[in-house]
Amino acid sequence: MDVKCPICNELGEKVKGITVKHLVIENFVEKIDHKEIYYLCMNEHCDVVYYNLDIESTFDKTKVKVPIWFKSDANPKYICYCSKVTEEEIIDAVTNKDAKNMKDIIKFTGAMKDGNCILNNPLGKCCGSVILEAMNKAIEAKDKNTKS
Repeated sequence: MDVKCPICNELGEKVKGITVKHLVIENFVEKIDHKEIYYLCMNEHCDVVYYNLDIESTFDKTKVKVPIWFKSDANPKYICYCSKVTEEEIIDAVTNKDAKNMKDIIKFTGAMKDGNCILNNPLGKCCGSVILEAMNKAIEAKDKNTKS
């Protein structure tokens, strides 16, 4: 079943209640049922972070403890929340330290070393695919600049 954000009407990604409970600010923790499924609004311009239509509950950016990496105003823009590694650090590893693969990224940034993704990552899952996406984007940019 496709569940859309009640504000922007875009599809969200399923997230476990335990993740939401860990990432909302203290005032809202008691409102979270850790057994419920919530959704992360994937629209970079929407202020909603988590929502659950069954219990008519939404949590916007002001109600969570961390900036959401893909939201347009995220600062810092964490890619690995467990190790607090930013997109900028991944780009730096590729651009200035010649990282070429995931092993290099982990070596140069410390990403994925302190894994507790279900609690720390807003999606509640491993950041590996997001790291890979950022790394590939940086490699493409570096290759483009070298050919210019």
